[in-house]
Amino acid sequence: MKLAHLADLHLGFRQYYRQNAQGINQREADVTAAFRCVLDDVAAARPDLIVIAGDVFHSVRPTNLAILEAFERFRMLREALPHAPIVIIAGNHDTPRAVETGSILKLFEAVGGIHTVTHDARELAFEALDCTVLCVPAAAVAERPTLVPQSPARFNVLLMHSKMQGMVAWESASPEYADRLLEPGELHAESWSYVALGHYHVAHQVRENVWFSGALDYVGTDPWGQLADELRHGRPGQKGWLLADLAEGTRVEFRAVELARRVIDLEPVHAAGLGAEEIDAAIAQRVAAVRGGIADQIVRQLVYDVPRPVVRDLDHARIREWKAHALHFHLDLRRPLPSRDVGVGAPGRRQTLPEIVIDYLSRRPLDADVDRERLVALGRAYMDQVEQEPAED
Repeated sequence: MKLAHLADLHLGFRQYYRQNAQGINQREADVTAAFRCVLDDVAAARPDLIVIAGDVFHSVRPTNLAILEAFERFRMLREALPHAPIVIIAGNHDTPRAVETGSILKLFEAVGGIHTVTHDARELAFEALDCTVLCVPAAAVAERPTLVPQSPARFNVLLMHSKMQGMVAWESASPEYADRLLEPGELHAESWSYVALGHYHVAHQVRENVWFSGALDYVGTDPWGQLADELRHGRPGQKGWLLADLAEGTRVEFRAVELARRVIDLEPVHAAGLGAEEIDAAIAQRVAAVRGGIADQIVRQLVYDVPRPVVRDLDHARIREWKAHALHFHLDLRRPLPSRDVGVGAPGRRQTLPEIVIDYLSRRPLDADVDRERLVALGRAYMDQVEQEPAED
């Protein structure tokens, strides 16, 4: 039996300010294009079962454009594969805070052959495939459901939206990863034919038969962090989906999607002791070395240890040119860490203002309905914005 595993589509995702010729946010159009390409590839692969491990939409209340796109494309997929069930679970972005609010994902059941599970864990049986799918949406993870097959079917699949304990640390500060961690041992992987996970945006094998398929595009708040982690997993710059063959053992094929644009993290500049002209030259050298140029790409340039007076003397006209050519050019200027003497002259380190703000937000009392992780991430984002003000002048 062949199974298509997708996750983290994030339709309706918007980022930066540029619009395309139709007046649609360019990043939203990019994500939609990747979604279309992937569904075309899924149809061509002709799997027996399609599972989508959460976060079909980027928000609980997506735009009409995103809803129509998803409905039409899922309808076309059902026409291409009329005998292949499609199972969709809700991710944290699909899940409203109040259960009675309901989920937009239920709309897709009107297509026929599409099954959605949005709040409580539920097992679905497909007799024609001799297969069951235990669906554990994001809202059900905190209830610690029993993650072992309850069916004697030949194929038992676990479909879940959750982050795993022990994954890389960079994503823990991002609001899209702010929820309960699941220990890999809780999955009971040996009991399942396949475990399809969503929530982590980088394709990653947890166990022999346990996989995150990753997102279809860079839809998080830190695309460069994802890029670094893809490099660690041996798939730099690659997004896509998984095709798993469960007939004899588990064989998994990663199928990449061609993205509309690249995410580029330029080599950092260590500016201690450098003047503004030297920093300008170092940045220009890195930009010029990008194969194919930076036009319409998503680019970051880190510069460490650059004092505020030096920032003011940088070539801001040149920086504005790079910003105009790229879809997004993020000049991330990091000031030297302040230090002071403590006690009888022992060297010490004084907290920066961003650190003070983050520490305060991490400890202050909050109302029950306020998500602390999101609040802290928002505070960090605002402080980063303040740090960049000299470069924007």
